[in-house]
Amino acid sequence: MPRAQRTPEQIESVKKKILETAVELMNRVGYRDFSMRGLARELKVSPPTLYTYFHDKDELYLCILIEGFKELYGLVEAECSRGGDPFGRLRGIARAYVDFGLHRAHFYNLMFTWHVPKYNDYLGTPVEEVARLELETALGVARLVTGVIRECAGEGYTITEQDARFLLVCVWSTLHGFIAGINNTLLTYMHEDPLSLVDDLVDHVHERFVQDIRARMTPRDRAAAR
Repeated sequence: MPRAQRTPEQIESVKKKILETAVELMNRVGYRDFSMRGLARELKVSPPTLYTYFHDKDELYLCILIEGFKELYGLVEAECSRGGDPFGRLRGIARAYVDFGLHRAHFYNLMFTWHVPKYNDYLGTPVEEVARLELETALGVARLVTGVIRECAGEGYTITEQDARFLLVCVWSTLHGFIAGINNTLLTYMHEDPLSLVDDLVDHVHERFVQDIRARMTPRDRAAAR
């Protein structure tokens, strides 16, 4: 008797399990030593079974990044949609980002820390379209945050897109350094309990963020006259 076809929901569930197992294995053995055959052994399935869901290692890797950025996007979007003071939303975004980096470290390492292939490495390859989707998903997170930064200017003032991107880079660099320092245990040599610093760090970054945003606010009439 032929096996019943999987429903779309079942297929997505299997793909999610493959991605979760793949990202754990990739963190354990490294990107270069990761293989579809090794993943098949981990999942106790045959290699051809994996290829019914993912064409090759590159497509699987890019889908891992897409999954990670989709999750991060959802967390950031939830903070953006809270309404109220945009400065308060920026603090919530910073805290959500740190929580994601610490609690989803396996994804975070591939997304932000490791020296792994990026979009330009896939130009002209069979997975270029998947790589483009990954890039757009990642940039979508940045666009959400820069939108809130510009909203902080308030009525009668503006913050340029260039300034908003610069401030995002500054804040991201600080938060990323903290997350990476905890994930690679480096900060344990500098502080007895670095995890206890999360709230203080987010508060510190937020206070500096507020100062820098206000320093770059320009009256709209002056900006229009340029």
